Amino acid sequence: MDSLVSTAWLAQHLGETDLVPVDCTWFMPSLGRDARAEYLQAHIPGARFLDIDEVADRTNPAPHMLPSARQFGEAMGKLGIGRDNRIVVYDNSPHRTAARGWFTFRHFGADKVAMLDGGFAKWLAEGRPRESGEPGPRSARFEAAENPDVVAKEQILAGLDLPLLDARGRARFEGTEGDPRSGVAPGHIPGSRNLPSAELYNADGTLKSGDELRRLFASAGIDPEQPFVATCG
Repeated sequence: MDSLVSTAWLAQHLGETDLVPVDCTWFMPSLGRDARAEYLQAHIPGARFLDIDEVADRTNPAPHMLPSARQFGEAMGKLGIGRDNRIVVYDNSPHRTAARGWFTFRHFGADKVAMLDGGFAKWLAEGRPRESGEPGPRSARFEAAENPDVVAKEQILAGLDLPLLDARGRARFEGTEGDPRSGVAPGHIPGSRNLPSAELYNADGTLKSGDELRRLFASAGIDPEQPFVATCG
């Protein structure tokens, strides 16, 4: 399974026993939308809901920080998501939070994870099936193991010999627009480059072509073939 799959591909394979769609929708509090409520109203058949605010390190004052491996594994077991399943993450958010879901599953050891190109909006626009309410029970075990390559804030402050890429909007990066969350200072980490994540997508929510993405990264001074550290917020 590729890391990016089309709505047609998912429709063809939906219902296969080892495939699990996962709704990773999240909204900035300023939007006043409830991701879980919207999931319960309508989602891809069989999809589970990953709440990145709940499945998180709740002892950390920062929102939705990564949980421990034990916590994540237990949460996924309860949702019926196994580490060896084919997992297709999607969202219905302007923040493209399926990418966070993809990263989180990969971080904890799942290697068959794909993002749905175009997300739930494209799925609905094509008239594909949906369901409401909680999904049926599903037995699974997720033996989570953390990826040691995640970079912590302390490592950035100590100095890394890697370029930093900030994926927030340009106004927030430049500090000309206040952060939508209270208590967050404007501006960016010194030395970081900016490539707003919104620029990576077409109008229908699908990712731009490889050539277009390479051009965008080059314009931000980043070689996507070489290691770099991405930040967002």
